[in-house]
Amino acid sequence: MQRNDPPAGPSVRLLRVGEAVRHVLADILQRGDVHDDVLANHLVSVTEVRMSPDLKHATVFVKPLLGKDEEAVLKALRTNTAYLQREVARRIKMKFAAKLKFLGDESFEEGSHIDAILRSPQVARDLSADEE
Repeated sequence: MQRNDPPAGPSVRLLRVGEAVRHVLADILQRGDVHDDVLANHLVSVTEVRMSPDLKHATVFVKPLLGKDEEAVLKALRTNTAYLQREVARRIKMKFAAKLKFLGDESFEEGSHIDAILRSPQVARDLSADEE
């Protein structure tokens, strides 16, 4: 890798800002600062925040506890996006308030699916054949 080659992933700055936004959103949701009945009745985990390179957009991955009513929770978050953007901008001193986009986190389902595949009899048979 040469000195002028672009980095192979998000910069430390993007990761740091994304983590700060994640912490602020998690705190707001945990305290119940958003006055919304759906959000008040669900525990929501903010699993990851990915920032755009210019820090003007943030993709927020969320998961309600046990995956219950995910669509209703996402709709409530999207309805309250303006309030959440203002709060994030107020608590994190940045030049621009990042536009928040909420998506459901599918990584848990993907991990469960991969785990189920690895535990299937066909894969177990193939793995035991490799050991012999």
